[in-house]
Amino acid sequence: MATHTEQLTATGAAATVTAERTAVRLRGLTRSFEGRAVLDGIDLDIPAGQFVALLGHSGSGKSTLLRAVAGLDHEVAGSGGLTAPQRVSVVFQDSRLLPWRRVLDNVLLGTEGEEKGRAALAEVGLKGRERAWPNELSGGEAQRAALARSLVREPELLLADEPFGALDALTRIRMHALLRELWERHRPSVLLVTHDVDEAIVLADRVLVLEHGRIGLDLTIDRPHPRTYRDPLLGEYRERLLAALGVTEAPESAAEAPGRAPSTAVTAADHQ
Repeated sequence: MATHTEQLTATGAAATVTAERTAVRLRGLTRSFEGRAVLDGIDLDIPAGQFVALLGHSGSGKSTLLRAVAGLDHEVAGSGGLTAPQRVSVVFQDSRLLPWRRVLDNVLLGTEGEEKGRAALAEVGLKGRERAWPNELSGGEAQRAALARSLVREPELLLADEPFGALDALTRIRMHALLRELWERHRPSVLLVTHDVDEAIVLADRVLVLEHGRIGLDLTIDRPHPRTYRDPLLGEYRERLLAALGVTEAPESAAEAPGRAPSTAVTAADHQ
């Protein structure tokens, strides 16, 4: 299944699942910048079809890991074993729509099949917006277009680098529901990078915490979907993740702020 594979001084234990059932496999993965190790010997398996969220402080290496899996870091010093699927799509915080192309043309960029592009736009709620220019879209609509662009490539693996970080709270909640719905329909493996603990808990079935270049916590979220921020049974997961991040929750809880989506976000200030 996998074609973008590097084997550079690969180390680590043998895989516990077979290659046919594993979408992403990392063995002893390292990445460094100016002599500083950002990823320090990571071993990780992501089964095919699993939704995984990756948490960590700013500078912990989350985006570095995602770019490595995407095969976008050819000039970076590193070693280890990395295997990922052939069909990989990446969604960034910025929708990265080309302003001189209409929405449908952006979705189809590098691919063929206008009907497939129209179907993808309809699937994300943008039917009728095919001929719009990017500057005519709201922030949420632009991210919907970015998701449509990823869908037309029928990815086996969807990598999302804080795709909702720039959106307001209500739009972010809608986008959470959309992303989960699309995942349930298409079942790619998903690796979502986020600073928001609650976002990770609501969306993912497995949450990883990256700290000092290594995975410090690998937590399965064993609760049915759909989930809500206010589910009291998610509190234990939140506490474990915050503890792993060394963060103390703000005094104002979700229950004390009705009508507002809570956001337990991890920032650089949290560990200074």
